[in-house]
Amino acid sequence: MNDGHGALSLLARGLAGLDVDVQPLAGARAVLTGRRLLLPEGDEAVVRLHRAMVAHAVAHLRYSTPARPARTLKPMGIAVVSALEDARVERLLCRDFPGLHGWFVAALPPAPDPLDLRFAALVARMDRMLLRADTTDDNHWVNKARRLFDETVARAGLEDCDAFRAVASILANDLGQMRVRFEPQDYAVPAPWRDDNSYLWDFGETETPPDEAIALQQTGARPPPPPEAPSESNDAPPEGDADMELGRNTYPEWDRTQERLRPDWCTVIEKLPAWQGLGAAGTSGAAGHERIVPLALPRARHLDRTHRLRRQWEGDDIDLNAAIEVLVDRRLRLRPDARLFMRLGKGPRPSSVLVLLDLSESANDAGHGDGAVSLLDLEKQAALLLAASNARGIDRLAIHGFSSNTRAEVYYYRLLEFGQPLAAPSRAMIGAVRGRYSTRMGAALRHAASHLQAEPAGPRAILLVTDGAPSDIDVHDPKYLIEDARQAVAEARDAGVRSACIAVDGAADAYVRRIFGWRNYCIADDARSLPARLARMSTRLAAAH
Repeated sequence: MNDGHGALSLLARGLAGLDVDVQPLAGARAVLTGRRLLLPEGDEAVVRLHRAMVAHAVAHLRYSTPARPARTLKPMGIAVVSALEDARVERLLCRDFPGLHGWFVAALPPAPDPLDLRFAALVARMDRMLLRADTTDDNHWVNKARRLFDETVARAGLEDCDAFRAVASILANDLGQMRVRFEPQDYAVPAPWRDDNSYLWDFGETETPPDEAIALQQTGARPPPPPEAPSESNDAPPEGDADMELGRNTYPEWDRTQERLRPDWCTVIEKLPAWQGLGAAGTSGAAGHERIVPLALPRARHLDRTHRLRRQWEGDDIDLNAAIEVLVDRRLRLRPDARLFMRLGKGPRPSSVLVLLDLSESANDAGHGDGAVSLLDLEKQAALLLAASNARGIDRLAIHGFSSNTRAEVYYYRLLEFGQPLAAPSRAMIGAVRGRYSTRMGAALRHAASHLQAEPAGPRAILLVTDGAPSDIDVHDPKYLIEDARQAVAEARDAGVRSACIAVDGAADAYVRRIFGWRNYCIADDARSLPARLARMSTRLAAAH
């Protein structure tokens, strides 16, 4: 050990009783085991990190509680808790020994690419924000992390590690909602001076400890692969996105801040679900779900202005031919027929209604009570009932669905086409569809309206069924996608397509009214009323002039 390492060793032993040793470890990472710190050999650049590595290990020994039970924490949660614990103990050490702050700042790696939204990049940006008060970042999650961290310091103090663990739970949950992928075997702690965090956790008698997955991979080894599971039945849905792509279309999106359309901003990807043949035909939910009693769907009442009934006892206009005959009968001293009126009659008039289902992840949530049916199951059952009954006046009915994963991937599923009978394949496709991702409503409405443009002249309408406001992981302004959806509804209206919505959300009144207008929505406080509301709304749209 050279003189520099000797001084560090004396400092570490004096501050925390830590033994420092240099070992030929794979990689340039430190390993903290008990009160012994193993430093990797390396060139001068690595050696300069050693003082930050020693300071970080001292911080753990002075302020961290070792071997805390991991319990049910998932690997991503463990990584986030560990990152906040690293920042907390370093903040405490720098408070007690201000001169050590420069050691950590000097060891900071270059800032990640702002467009990199992977887990490691987000954690690295958070580390930088928590270490340097003068650092700024335009990422919503990173800024939220610093805000929650600072609020916790002000409220509970740096010594309350449980308070920071609660913050980590919030941040990990947000990453899950953002669908940030976490690959445990490929993850390395971004800060090069920090250890593998195995000092912090006790995984008990569980299988391969998560610290092997989230650690620094200092040995370059990988945990052994799990034994192969017995082959599953072909009835299990395939993992991953293996849907059959039908085509891609680009659409503009309304920017409410600039008050203009961004051209070709969103990409709508039409797909057929890969699991389309996996559901049992004629069913719409998983086995054991309570079935909804079929409803008598209301009949549409609409009048055809091109079809007039003549010689009526009463009506809106005079039947000129009948009036002439009355005058002739009077001249001939005959008793005239008093049926002098004509009125609009019920006649065939083509109408097209497209039912657009929200297939976002939140639709998978079950309702209240044991054995409750999820909203997605209710959506599918209601759509199947409507398609089977095909209420009078809806000559052409289509059932489509959508979800989104940023503006580059708005997935659009055509489950039942206009004029297509509800055969077994369509039943299976609707019954087995899954909820995934987010709700970029405007792009889906524009694409649905484009399908209705090809329909025969007559009432054409989109009926959206959703459980929440439009949202997506690349948009953090809650009003942005609401205003875009409102613009999409206006564009459809100008093209002769009416848009309406059924919202299964008790708090939906404000945003649904903003998007669809006063008379073009209804709110289903009880999700089980969805089939009846869908039937009534669809027939009302079909009868509209």
